[in-house]
Amino acid sequence: MKEEWERRRTTVTQEQSSSAGGTHPNISSFTPKRGLSIQVACSRDTADTIELLLSPKEDSMKMSVCVHENRKSRASTGSMNIYLFHKSSYADSVLMHLNSLRQQRLFTDVLLHAGSRSFPCHRAVLAACSRYFEAMFSGGLRESQASEVDFRDSIHPEVLELLLDYAYSSRVVINEENAESLLEAGDMLEFQDIRDACAEFLERNLHPTNCLGMLLLSDAHQCTKLSELSWGMCLSNFPAICKTEDFLQLPKDMVVQLLSHEELETEDERLVYEAALNWINYDLEKRHCHLPELLRTVRLALLPAIFLMENVSTEELINAKPKSKELVDEAIRCKLKILQNDGVVNSPCARPRKTSHALFLLGGQTFMCDKLYLVDQKAKEIIPKADIPSPRKEFSACAIGCKVYITGGRGSENGVSKDVWVYDTVQEEWSKAAPMLIARFGHGSAELKHCLYVVGGHTAATGCLPASPSVSLKQVEQFDPVANKWTMVAPLREGVSNAAVVSVKLKLFAFGGTSVTHDKLPKVQCYDPQENRWSVPASCPQPWRYTAAAVLGNQIFVMGGDTEFSACSAYKFSSETYQWTKVGDVTAKRMSCQAVASGNKLYVVGGYFGTQRCKTLDCYDPTLDAWNSITTVPYSLIPTAFISLFCIIYWTPTVKKHTLSSSKRDAEQ
Repeated sequence: MKEEWERRRTTVTQEQSSSAGGTHPNISSFTPKRGLSIQVACSRDTADTIELLLSPKEDSMKMSVCVHENRKSRASTGSMNIYLFHKSSYADSVLMHLNSLRQQRLFTDVLLHAGSRSFPCHRAVLAACSRYFEAMFSGGLRESQASEVDFRDSIHPEVLELLLDYAYSSRVVINEENAESLLEAGDMLEFQDIRDACAEFLERNLHPTNCLGMLLLSDAHQCTKLSELSWGMCLSNFPAICKTEDFLQLPKDMVVQLLSHEELETEDERLVYEAALNWINYDLEKRHCHLPELLRTVRLALLPAIFLMENVSTEELINAKPKSKELVDEAIRCKLKILQNDGVVNSPCARPRKTSHALFLLGGQTFMCDKLYLVDQKAKEIIPKADIPSPRKEFSACAIGCKVYITGGRGSENGVSKDVWVYDTVQEEWSKAAPMLIARFGHGSAELKHCLYVVGGHTAATGCLPASPSVSLKQVEQFDPVANKWTMVAPLREGVSNAAVVSVKLKLFAFGGTSVTHDKLPKVQCYDPQENRWSVPASCPQPWRYTAAAVLGNQIFVMGGDTEFSACSAYKFSSETYQWTKVGDVTAKRMSCQAVASGNKLYVVGGYFGTQRCKTLDCYDPTLDAWNSITTVPYSLIPTAFISLFCIIYWTPTVKKHTLSSSKRDAEQ
């Protein structure tokens, strides 16, 4: 090949020398350059010579193409081995080189300005990592053609520099000083990874001193998990945060949302009232018009009687506005009705917050329940409260307002009961309500719209000994406490006993249970009181019976059961989507355990598995998806029911029902 090249070069040189003027008559003067295609007028032989002279590499490439095609055809006749080459560090090395080009201002095509600083960048890199820049450079905006973009003071230059460092290196250092600003800038410029990473950092560093600020930040930038955690911390630390400057500077809508929240944790409603007035007084001229709206967030009827009548009703700000005065007058009427135990009070100003609820445990030294206990969550103690007039087992217990309702069950002689016993936590006394229409045990009960529902269970089989149960019942009864009357409502789709029954979103739910064929029923049954109809909106993750259920928000948590797997598992069920989600396992295997929600947490007690009794009162925190043991239940106590209800001990005033002036002096907390 080399000899041929030298021969042709010599021939061309000789032809050029023999021509007139030393130039070939058909060739213009030129200077060959690599990669340059030149067309000249010449003879075919001369053109071939020039092509070889100018393009020895192209000739070689043509040969390579032919060789490759031959290799392809040869390889296709047999089996083909494949080797995928991937260099894991390639992306990092490319980014590193791009960053080096940026720092040297090579091939940069846009200049970003922030404050007094400028940053040369490559449009392609910015568009690849930010939808904001992609839209800016690819759309019809002025910046798509401009060589400079000025952010002025909308973003700090140090923060923009951190974002650009991430764009060119995939790394950024997040700390307490820059996390909030980086989150805001990442959200504005649509660096989604940066926004999410900063939110996760702030979630891990959330505490009572910054939760209000994080609440505002997460709300402005749609950081869902950070918002939920911030809300939870604000609610559980309200006594501390309501006294801070951050609280007084909150926008009105957020103050209303916070003070009206069902899960606001405060032992004294006076704290909520004072927080509302402090917020108004912080900027009285602009905020006084919001007083009626803020007063509606306070459970005024739950304030101590003396405070309500001597402090609230005489407040000048309140008396200056007719709407505010009306709210206080209504609260006083409700307060007197509560103190005199004069029926059910349904006014919003008298509705207890969930965190104002006390936990009551019913149990005994055997499975025969004979005592009511109060669970002191702070002291972590279980305190005997009252004896049950008629000891029983396999009953159901439920709370309505300040009262505990015990329905049915079996007595010491195994006789099935229709009885309904009521414990008034205000008066601290027992009374009997109208009996159920059907004697039953192994049933469930729940409160819905101030009425009591009993669902399923067994009754005594006709013509058999009292100890012989019937098949699982379909019948469902409703009790109206005001009328003291029971009525039948639509029956279950399938009869069940030992099912977990709860109410949420104005509907009843029954989970699993024992069917009429004595099998475990893997169904969710739902009752709509408006339609007076039961439906089966979903199936259970597994066949269930002897489970416990409790409600947190719109989620129903179901745990425990009589199988090896279900005894230690827990799930949550959405009352809106009817979807199941597995949550953290309970601390010990349990069947026939009892569960209740209080505040933002879930509590489980009692139960057994095999020959082992569960001796702990456990708490589940949904924000952490974790269980922990609160206290140990005395071995001599076997819990058979667990309820949460509003409980404040009031002193009974010696006043006439209609006399307000007398009650001002005599009524006590």
